[in-house]
Amino acid sequence: MIVARATSAMRRESLRDIGEVKDKNILLAGYGTGLDNPHLPAGANYVGLDLTPAMLTRARQNMSTHVNLHCGDAMRMPYADNSFDVVVLHLILAVVPQPVAVLKETARVLKPGGQVLLLDKFIRPGQLAPIRRLINIVIRHIATRTDVVFEQVLAEVPTLRVTRDVPCIPGGWFRRIMLAKQHTETS
Repeated sequence: MIVARATSAMRRESLRDIGEVKDKNILLAGYGTGLDNPHLPAGANYVGLDLTPAMLTRARQNMSTHVNLHCGDAMRMPYADNSFDVVVLHLILAVVPQPVAVLKETARVLKPGGQVLLLDKFIRPGQLAPIRRLINIVIRHIATRTDVVFEQVLAEVPTLRVTRDVPCIPGGWFRRIMLAKQHTETS
């Protein structure tokens, strides 16, 4: 309940960036209990992926927009290449043990020209953030990391580029980032 209240406005703003959704295939990786669901625009084909069956059971109880829920690992997504027009990664990259693996999988399942919507707590390159780094020593074992440098993760996935990067709250603890998958040339 606390996470839902604290992140609701940020989630809503991020999901507005999808734009027109009619007939788009949209993946919500790290779907959890479905906190994005109330903010999903109607008309898309939504797929929610989460590692934990218990989270998906809770999500099913609170659905307002239909989402096809799948149990699976965001670090090894069970989808074909170029399957989705949009991939939503809300509060997942700082939770998973291998954020680079999630972003690589995201790029793989995303269609060329598709977009990725990220919402998470990231440190900017060179930012000292001593409080966040200190908090991370304890909290990373419980729920999430507070020391992820997004630019270091993105550097490992050259097919994705930043099209928008907006701090959500003062101090930039949370950022809304939009990425686009570059079109690849065919021989």
